[in-house]
Amino acid sequence: MPVFARTMCMAIVYAALGVSSALNPDAVSAQPANMGCATTQGPNATQTLRCRGDVIIVAEDGARYTLQSHARSGDVDTIDLQSKAVLIDAPKPKAKHRLQVITPQAIAAVRGTKWAVDVQDTRTSVLVLRGRVAVRRPSGGRQVQLGPGEGVDVDRGSTEPLTVKRWGQPRVDALLARLGQ
Repeated sequence: MPVFARTMCMAIVYAALGVSSALNPDAVSAQPANMGCATTQGPNATQTLRCRGDVIIVAEDGARYTLQSHARSGDVDTIDLQSKAVLIDAPKPKAKHRLQVITPQAIAAVRGTKWAVDVQDTRTSVLVLRGRVAVRRPSGGRQVQLGPGEGVDVDRGSTEPLTVKRWGQPRVDALLARLGQ
């Protein structure tokens, strides 16, 4: 079988199985069909996922992430974000069901809100637009609570306490523009 035909067959099989393509390392690796999410294209080539439980996820073009569910309901409860940015709009969680975003540098857990998480090479930045979000390092330590307009930058390898800051409008606008907002 010619190389092109074999490559196309592999891509079709991967797509049918919901596996991200090894041929395109920048491919979004979410499995929206398996998580009860409907996907649409948005502005700036963003991808919008509308998931069960009224969770909306907007992924920046080229973002690398996977969706996970640890609950019996199959609802998305974890986004493993490896690069670029996502914007999450989630209702206040019921009981123990909390949505969280895990990055190499931080874990951001929702308290019923709209927030953005941006992963760069050595830094994760979290911005809250509405509600509250708790942020901590994966290794533990003191977590911080963010409210509307507040953000935190979590640098890889740093042991400094996390510092909550009010983000300036130009920084907020730049991140939201990448997300088609």
